[in-house]
Amino acid sequence: MAEGDVDTCPHVFVVDAHSNCVSVPGEKKPMWATAGQQLLLLLVGLAMLGLVVQGFFIYTLYRKMEVLSQDGSRPSYLNLSNPQASGQQGGTMMGQMGSKELNDIHIQRPHPEQVQQRPFAHLMGSDTDSNTPVGSNTPVEENNVVQWINEGGEAITHQMGYDKGRLLVEREGYYYLYSKVQLNAVLECSLILHKVMKDTSAYGRSIELMRSKSLRCRTPKPVSVKPLDGEDLWNSFLAGIFHLQRGDKIFVTLDNIQKIRPGTADNFMGAFMIYP
Repeated sequence: MAEGDVDTCPHVFVVDAHSNCVSVPGEKKPMWATAGQQLLLLLVGLAMLGLVVQGFFIYTLYRKMEVLSQDGSRPSYLNLSNPQASGQQGGTMMGQMGSKELNDIHIQRPHPEQVQQRPFAHLMGSDTDSNTPVGSNTPVEENNVVQWINEGGEAITHQMGYDKGRLLVEREGYYYLYSKVQLNAVLECSLILHKVMKDTSAYGRSIELMRSKSLRCRTPKPVSVKPLDGEDLWNSFLAGIFHLQRGDKIFVTLDNIQKIRPGTADNFMGAFMIYP
């Protein structure tokens, strides 16, 4: 080759068939988006766990209420009076209690016979115009003590005594006492004093339990109403609960006792024990 000749490299074009598969780096997601998704998944998981726990507690409470309702429907005297039977019927609650604890539990219920044997009395006024009770020659006692019919008709005394207008208490307890009187206030004005009293050995004088005091004046009648000659009726009713001792005496006093209007349904006195 001559020195003047210049060796030129031929222009060669190489075509690569895989040139279009060049990988381009993809766009990266922000880190806060990934953390948010993870936090959301965590919250959803906690919510599901809370629902499961809540359902479990509701089911447990329902079962306990069902057991209590079944135990409450059984008569208490069956569960307590027979420890062996109650252990079989009462479930786990009664099974956890020993026989000693069951024997120590006592339920007191009043026997029907005890209720029927409680003292009571109902005394009535006289049907006659006299203040002397029917079938008795005893006059009205001093100090305005009202006398009563203590037997016959609706009058009765049971486990209580009667003496000269006084009820005699034979058993200690709480009694319901009541008294009603009807008077004819014929005068223009008069003071009416209705009392329920008690005599007891603890005091040297009578004790006032109840009182009704009123200044009663005769009511003028309208011209259109035909008045009843010599009558202007007035009623007084007293009632209350008191603790009475054995030997106490209960009686009724009435000022101006001569004004009392006769009648067994208009005048009465009574007592009955309510406890024990």
